[in-house]
Amino acid sequence: MNLAFKDMKTSCLRRPGWILLILAVAPASAQTTASSADPQIAAALKQISAETIRANIDKLVSFQTRSTLSAQDQASIVARRGIGVAREWIKNEFERYSRDCNGCLEVKTDSFTEGPADRIPKPTIITNVYAVLKGSDPENAKRIVLVTGHYDSRNSDTLDTTGAAPGANDDASGTAVSLECARVLSKLKFPATIIFLTVAGEEQGLNGSHHFAQMAKSEGWNIEAALNNDIVGGDRNPQQEPSIVRVFSEGVPIAATDAELKLIRNLGGESDSSSRQIARYVAEVGRTNEVGLKPMLVFRLDRYLRGGDHISFNQQGFAAVRFTEYREDYHHQHQNVRTENGIEYGDLPKFVNFDYVANVARLNAATLASLASGPAPPAKVRLVTKELENDSTLTWEPSPGGRASTYEVLWRATTSAEWEHTQAVGNVTRTTLPISKDNAIFAIRAVDKEGHRSLPVVPMPER
Repeated sequence: MNLAFKDMKTSCLRRPGWILLILAVAPASAQTTASSADPQIAAALKQISAETIRANIDKLVSFQTRSTLSAQDQASIVARRGIGVAREWIKNEFERYSRDCNGCLEVKTDSFTEGPADRIPKPTIITNVYAVLKGSDPENAKRIVLVTGHYDSRNSDTLDTTGAAPGANDDASGTAVSLECARVLSKLKFPATIIFLTVAGEEQGLNGSHHFAQMAKSEGWNIEAALNNDIVGGDRNPQQEPSIVRVFSEGVPIAATDAELKLIRNLGGESDSSSRQIARYVAEVGRTNEVGLKPMLVFRLDRYLRGGDHISFNQQGFAAVRFTEYREDYHHQHQNVRTENGIEYGDLPKFVNFDYVANVARLNAATLASLASGPAPPAKVRLVTKELENDSTLTWEPSPGGRASTYEVLWRATTSAEWEHTQAVGNVTRTTLPISKDNAIFAIRAVDKEGHRSLPVVPMPER
């Protein structure tokens, strides 16, 4: 038994009601968080600018349409209209940020030709644009955290290649989040790698993100977390709640095998996918840092019967979540710009709350920076089940990369959405808790000497 729990176990044996107490569902205000804000990250968050975000959204809207099917030849780029000029402008912005940090960003494109499909009438070139901030630690640089938004737009007709499709909220707002995170975080160094991504083809069928995630999988990239921002403009409708952003995450993984699905059912692990751990991590980051809004965890893959680019990463087995404003106004999405019966339609900048987008960018930047600063998650986390006993013994292998200095056990009631309790156990790889594995969900996370934390890992049973 780990010495950190020796005295606690003895005490609990004398007071069995204690176990029931710690498993009670804690109110949100009492949720346990051992994290504290990193001064470097806190300072970076203050550099995020609503005015810069406004300028970026206005610039993207100025290209009149960013339909994936719109013109992208040299003539249209010179004329400043269509998805081609949007692509070149985003690339130039990333390159400008890189010059400002003495070449710290590697700016790249991922181009491919998508064949004819329901929303693509003829072969179409689709280009993703991204910037890589390489990790400063050679071993941990193999770990990747990623933020993305889609820069294509549409109006009422998905196949309209020439009509106005301003796409201010959907999704110049998400593109602006990726750009602003790149501008601010490129000024810092992190042990792990951060990718700032913008994709096209989302409105035609998640084409850009699908190609990128597939490429990452085939090349063996270690993407620990993908943050997708889509419709994060905080539309200025009367029912909007500007203090909340929704965070969607898959429960049962899309990529799970039949054997994994069986184990998930047997363990009651329907809410403990790696994507759910990112969502909970985002919630903790939001409580720890001054980001200006509260993450609202929605335990669904996406909005009801709808989808977004994070799903492409889920399909390849990567952990991904989606950020979206609290209340969408469908008059301002996928609509031709017009006024009918006193109602204004169209996705225009005047409906965007730029301060809200800046707060969403702060939450994303804080999450990216925290993950990239922290150690890798512990490996091969197991819950020992060789004997029938009411104690719970967890084992794990050290966090790869050598940055962990200690480990923490997290646990919560099976009915609770977020982690309720945290216990530091030291630089060990085994610990025992006087809590029945039948009544709680456990996880282990790594912590470095500065207090940066990894994503938590829920154990698999070890017989």
